[in-house]
Amino acid sequence: MTAKMPQKYYSRLWRAILEFDLLADGDRILVGLSGGKDSVFLTYALAAIRDSSPRRFELAAVTLDPQFSADFDPSPLTDFCASLGVPHHPLTANIAGAIAKGGGKNPCFVCSYFRRAAINSFAVEHGFNKVAYAHHHDDAVETFVMGMLYTGQLKTFLPKTQLDRTGLAVIRPLIFFREKELRATPRLHGFTPIPSPCPLDGKTKRQEVKELIRGWERTNKHVFRHLAAAMRESPASELWPPTPSRAELQAKHRAFWNKR
Repeated sequence: MTAKMPQKYYSRLWRAILEFDLLADGDRILVGLSGGKDSVFLTYALAAIRDSSPRRFELAAVTLDPQFSADFDPSPLTDFCASLGVPHHPLTANIAGAIAKGGGKNPCFVCSYFRRAAINSFAVEHGFNKVAYAHHHDDAVETFVMGMLYTGQLKTFLPKTQLDRTGLAVIRPLIFFREKELRATPRLHGFTPIPSPCPLDGKTKRQEVKELIRGWERTNKHVFRHLAAAMRESPASELWPPTPSRAELQAKHRAFWNKR
């Protein structure tokens, strides 16, 4: 299969690559391929630019079986990758067991942590220097809103993150794609996405925030664009200073009351 995409998709992909310095000569990139629409398209998109990019890079994919069910079959993904000339590596990690061991508390956090750990370990052991994930623009905005609502922090994941402990870089080349665009991508590559095996799929805090944003958009069509703009560092930002420590506040108290 020769991977091809509409020009508008190439434009979004290259914008992310150039703006955030996602590719370099000699990169060995490992794609986290779950089988969902986003990661399948990411694998396809990177294969589409692999041979024409002025920066030469190698590409492979890894699929993690979290053992949520007994009938996990990676062979369709192996065949899909083979059609693109992308080596595919099935991997198993007992994430379901880790969640059960934790008593079911914070299952999304536990799943995410162990997924990343397993994939990062595999990448390091096999000489990859970058791991690519298929997070898109909606994911970033939803994470931004979740941070505000559930942790009181203005933060989201970055398009590129350097992991000091492993030396890996995590890249997210689909960061400028909207989720609604990605729903249409199976017609490009012909692969039918594999349903998520997660027992909480569609029942998470992220899903709640997704629906919350949709509700806001029904009364203001600019909401998503404004939230996306708010994620950017900007000289126009006007935020309170950081909360002072107890010692700093005590020093201010003494300096105020002791002035003569």
